Amino acid sequence: MTDSAAIGAYWDGQAGSFDDEPDHGLRDGATRAAWAARLDAWIARPAADVLDAGCGTGSLTCLLAAAGHRVTGVDLAPRMVEQARAKVAAAGLRARLLVADASVPPTGDAKFDAVLSRHLVWTLPDPEAALREWVARLRPGGVLVLVEGRWGGAGPAAEPYGTGTGVLPWSGGVGAEALAGAVRPLVADVRVEDLGGDEQLWGRPVSDERFILIGRV
Repeated sequence: MTDSAAIGAYWDGQAGSFDDEPDHGLRDGATRAAWAARLDAWIARPAADVLDAGCGTGSLTCLLAAAGHRVTGVDLAPRMVEQARAKVAAAGLRARLLVADASVPPTGDAKFDAVLSRHLVWTLPDPEAALREWVARLRPGGVLVLVEGRWGGAGPAAEPYGTGTGVLPWSGGVGAEALAGAVRPLVADVRVEDLGGDEQLWGRPVSDERFILIGRV
């Protein structure tokens, strides 16, 4: 079983270079605009209560807040959340940012109109339990928005957080068919859309599987 301390330490170690990826830092205007447009399509306005599960350095948190949404971001890595808070403050935006396990967000009885997670479920020791937790936090009519993929060159399941920390069920990413199979029993409707051909989203051409899954309760 992978422990949360090991996961947090691993991603803390990635925080310094995390935003170097075009789709992480969103430093290029065209890439940033592409994500903003997609979020507008996936999460309807007017202002919604959005849980950004695994918010990382807060790039999508900022886009959501700039669109007028009320955002709660959760991430296990303190250095990631520190950067997210700095981004939100520098942009003059407001968001609630928590250092905690995003698979079990410490949001009490709060309900959300949307739960967004990008490239997180493959990193979780028990992704199906996390999906159940997220759906339970949605209001009727709410949407679960999962940006995921199966990464090119992914080899056999490994121990990414260090020797003895366990093997991840979806190490190397998760395909659309497998993720839809896990989500479908939890929601009323599932829609999957391929994102691999949208070079602006990734800041470069990609050849691996990348998609959006939207589940509506």
